[in-house]
Amino acid sequence: MALYLVTGGAGFIGSHLCDALIARGDRVRVLDDLSTDHLSNLPPGIDFLKGDIADPEAAAKATQDVDGCFHLAAIASVERGVNDWTGTHKANLTGAITIFDALRRTGAPVVYASSAAVYGDCQTIPIDETADRSPLSAYGADKLGCELHARVASHVHGIPAVGLRFFNVYGPRQDPKSPYSGVISISGVISIFCQRIGDGAPIAIFGDGGQTRDFVHVSDVVKALLAAMALKPTDAPVFNVCTGQATSVLDLAHLIADLAGKPLNHSFQPPRAGEIRHSLGNPARLRATLHAADPVQLRTGLAGVLAWMAASR
Repeated sequence: MALYLVTGGAGFIGSHLCDALIARGDRVRVLDDLSTDHLSNLPPGIDFLKGDIADPEAAAKATQDVDGCFHLAAIASVERGVNDWTGTHKANLTGAITIFDALRRTGAPVVYASSAAVYGDCQTIPIDETADRSPLSAYGADKLGCELHARVASHVHGIPAVGLRFFNVYGPRQDPKSPYSGVISISGVISIFCQRIGDGAPIAIFGDGGQTRDFVHVSDVVKALLAAMALKPTDAPVFNVCTGQATSVLDLAHLIADLAGKPLNHSFQPPRAGEIRHSLGNPARLRATLHAADPVQLRTGLAGVLAWMAASR
C-alpha cells in the first residue's frame, strides 16, 4: 500500500481526499495545525500529526517514507491576508517551500493547491492556463509564488510537481463561516446561501447579483488531485480545476431556494470594493491531460449540500 501525506487534511477539500485515498486502500498521513480544520472530518485509520507546515522539523517528520504528497494546507482568507500579511505569507508560501524542501530529500512527487486567484481580474473569458497572472490579493500572490517555487523544485531538485488552480470549490463539510470560497471575493456563497435559505432566513446579495463564478464540486477536485499524482511530470505543469460553466450569484440563490422548497428572501447590498465581476475557467487542459469526466452538475451538487446540512442539524 502506498503512503500519502495530505497537508491540511482535516480541512474541507483535504478530508474528502483522505476519504478517497483510504477507500482505494492507500495509507494516509495528515499534517495539520487545526487552526481552521477539524479532526472530526477525518476518517478512521489516519496517521495524524499536529504541526505547522512552515516548521522544517514537522515537515521532515511528515514527509518521511511517503510515496507522494498532496499539499493543500493554506490560509485562504483574503481578509486575513490584508490584516496579517506576513502571517498568511508564512503559511501560504514559506509553508509550501518548506514542504518542497523536505520532499527533495525523499524524491517523492507533490501535487499542490494553487488558485484561480493568481489570475486576478482577467478580462479574457474563459480563462485558460496561459492567461496573464496578475493577482489582486496577498493570497493570490502567494499562490503564484508557490507555482514559481514548484518549478524550482522540479527543474533544480528533480521533484515531480503538479499545480492545480482551483476555482470556486463547494460541497459537504464546507463551513459557512470558512473564508475558503472568498479567494475570488464571493465569500463562502454556496455554504452561506444553503444554510440560510434552508433555515428560511434572509440572504444578502452584494451588488446586483450579476457576478458570475465557476463553481466546481469537491468530488471533481478530488478526482483531479488523484489523477495529477499519477502524472509525475518533469515540467511542473499547472491545470485549471473548473467546470467551464458560469453561474451568477442571483441565479445561484434562486436555484438553492428552488431545491430547498423555500421562498427566496433577499436584499441587495452595496457591492464589495474591488470584487471581480466574472471568473470562468477553461477546463480543456484538465480534460485532455488528466482525463477529467463531465463535472457534477451544479443542481446535483447543491442538492447534496442541502441534504448534508439537513442531516447535520
